[in-house]
Amino acid sequence: MSIHLGSKLLAEFIGTFALVFIGAGAAAVVGDGAGLDGIGAIAFAHGLTVMVFAFAYGSISGAHVNPAVTFGVLVAGAISLAEAVAYIVVQLVGGIAAALALAAILGGVATGLGTPALARDLALGATSVTVSPAAGFAIEAVLAFFLVTVVLSTAVAGRAGNLAPLAIGMTLTLNIIMGGALTGAAFNPARALGPMIVTGNLSDAWLYVVAPIVGAIVAALVHAGLTRLTQQPTTAAEPTSIPAE
Repeated sequence: MSIHLGSKLLAEFIGTFALVFIGAGAAAVVGDGAGLDGIGAIAFAHGLTVMVFAFAYGSISGAHVNPAVTFGVLVAGAISLAEAVAYIVVQLVGGIAAALALAAILGGVATGLGTPALARDLALGATSVTVSPAAGFAIEAVLAFFLVTVVLSTAVAGRAGNLAPLAIGMTLTLNIIMGGALTGAAFNPARALGPMIVTGNLSDAWLYVVAPIVGAIVAALVHAGLTRLTQQPTTAAEPTSIPAE
């Protein structure tokens, strides 16, 4: 049965709102310099939110809740251009609305509302690390590549059955555990732009928009290539027939 576009867009709005409200909200509450325990809490806040809303709305809209995921699904040919544009607009609106709600609840933007940022003089063992825009771009693109790869290989291809939301949510969690301290690990333009716009802090905004889309495009192309390879018939094992004399 065909699902009305309005229902899909409402699901995407609610799911994206929830992701930014809970994920960015957790980052705002935990704050900077929280260490591994704090990063873990933020990672699970994002991952569990995506997981539960993928279970709730996956059958309605696919529960993309991320313009990069929608872009990857579009490149993979699993959504129309018009529908993808509508998804992305609603996701961005959902992210901004969630950031506005956080600002109202937290009494303003002093907490930063979980705005992602490139690390500066981050202490790592006996050294410190400052993430350059080029390195940040690479990190955000790779993390988006991982997420979109899992989405396409599980939810879109149907290989994981009912466990697709779990795989997708865990991918978010693992990504943020690795990249959270380095870039904020948004790999989601709606997740990044919502708090950025509301706080007025647009530092490296281009990076947080472009890098996830690049990662999504690469993931879709790799997915298409792997799909073609796995569908090719194998004839090497067949014995060669010898004509009878």
